Amino acid sequence: MSRPRFLHALPLAALAMTALPLAAYAARGQATRSVVWAKHGMVCAAQPLAVQAGLEILKEGGSAVDAAIAVNACLGLMEPTANGLGGDLFAIMWDPKAGKVVGLNGSGRSPLALTVDKVPPDSAGTIPLHSPYTWTVPGACDAWFELHAKYGKLPMSRDLAPAIRYAEEGFPVSPVIAENWASAIRTAINKPGFKDVFMPNGRTPHEGELFRNPALAKTLALIAEKGRDAYYKGPIAAAIVTYSQANGGFFSLEDFARHHSTWDTPIATDYRGTTIWELPPNSQGLAALQLLNILENFDLKAMGRNSADFWHVMVEAKKVAYADRARYYGDPAFVKVPVDQLLSKDYAKKRAALIDMKHAALTDTPGEVAMLNRKETTYLCTADDSGMMVSLIQSNYTGFGSGYVVPEVGFGLQNRGALFSLHRGHPNVLEPGKRPFQTIIPAFATRDGKPLMAFGVMGGDMQPQGHAQIVVNLIDFGMNLQEAGDAIRYHHSESSEPTGTVMTDGGILHIEDGLPAVVIDELKHRGHVMKSEGVGQYGGYQAIWRDPATGMYAGVTEKRKDGCALGY
Repeated sequence: MSRPRFLHALPLAALAMTALPLAAYAARGQATRSVVWAKHGMVCAAQPLAVQAGLEILKEGGSAVDAAIAVNACLGLMEPTANGLGGDLFAIMWDPKAGKVVGLNGSGRSPLALTVDKVPPDSAGTIPLHSPYTWTVPGACDAWFELHAKYGKLPMSRDLAPAIRYAEEGFPVSPVIAENWASAIRTAINKPGFKDVFMPNGRTPHEGELFRNPALAKTLALIAEKGRDAYYKGPIAAAIVTYSQANGGFFSLEDFARHHSTWDTPIATDYRGTTIWELPPNSQGLAALQLLNILENFDLKAMGRNSADFWHVMVEAKKVAYADRARYYGDPAFVKVPVDQLLSKDYAKKRAALIDMKHAALTDTPGEVAMLNRKETTYLCTADDSGMMVSLIQSNYTGFGSGYVVPEVGFGLQNRGALFSLHRGHPNVLEPGKRPFQTIIPAFATRDGKPLMAFGVMGGDMQPQGHAQIVVNLIDFGMNLQEAGDAIRYHHSESSEPTGTVMTDGGILHIEDGLPAVVIDELKHRGHVMKSEGVGQYGGYQAIWRDPATGMYAGVTEKRKDGCALGY
């Protein structure tokens, strides 16, 4: 007996699907599970019940956008540690009718009444992380309706029906989410409204325990019936503003009434023959593309993944790209971000030349043109029979966001505003009505103008690093779709940040277990400060691949999360 070898040999002009004996595949031991293949549609996300809800939508004739909304609505209930109606959303998708990649920025803006002089800085000179000063208008709901108006096929009431049902009747909490839930109460337990919604019986729900959120069910039902204005111009906004006024916030009804998502043209770079797409600032997608441009100047395959040179180059390239991220990224409605210059291959070559192969850089790399280490985000992707593919990411920022929860509506408020700088003159400085620098980034890949892959790696400052590692694993090392996510990852933290903090000691390098001790020793010899961290800090990956030859979908999910990939 033989079975098809999964996705392999990405650098080839066309994919070759070869047969590999089952025993031979098992002996490789590199993938934790099989790639899921399907003809008509695919859904990948971090919670199985949410994935099933999306698959039901596809089977009923819904589009990939309908499925994505259904999945996201369920995740806001089932994975409140990472996302929800109090957070923001970004999406990149393949529009089969237009034959192109399109992007939606569903991030919110700071209150019009909030200015730098009103914020008491913390000890690092940044905005206090779990405070009302970090509240920005949540954009997820508006983004749902923007996507649905353009690409939805089923009524919004049908898309939201699974989440409403689960919120009313309850669902059993999955293992990783239960663990994250318990950990999050350290910062959220004493915030107004948190216990009312997220600690039934005075504690967080255990793995397998039924959790209900009747207030969220009512909110979702209201949105399904009345539309996005029920949120931004109706009782939901009114409840949030009243809560804000009672708890030291700066929200007004005007902040919500003026909110709108924007359709932003994605930016891209070619990496060894494959085009990788991200969204432009105010997101950090540009950093992933800059990182790939720098890495393209090195023969990573010749180095091999078990060499100190490989890991050293990956980390040092990240430091260089993140120095630019700290210096230039901001809301393009307020500042000019030099995207074209930063994406230049010539610029990347000059930046790559600054990397010292024998020593880890302790400060930002010289030659400049002139604590985002939080991990609570959810990423999902969907695909349908028409060829539409959606890459969607949604987040509260840290855990339950600010920790402040509005009991009447059943969700908490994000703390994205913590990513503003308080340094006047910085591109990312806090200003009224401005979008903060955003960590959440969906990604997409095409080849020869055709859709190839919707993918993402959730997790704060890990995301550009994770995107680059997935691409390198696929293209430079010929891994299949699942292997690319299962492979050992690095996470480098404490680079200079758009909040104004500056790297002075080289930061911290974290690498998952499995590398030979001699490699670790050599990295330390080159000056890397290495520490261990929990598996959740390395991000969460999902991906859907469309075979260019057959049109079949391949789906995979993250071994470090609770999720799954399902198709039909």
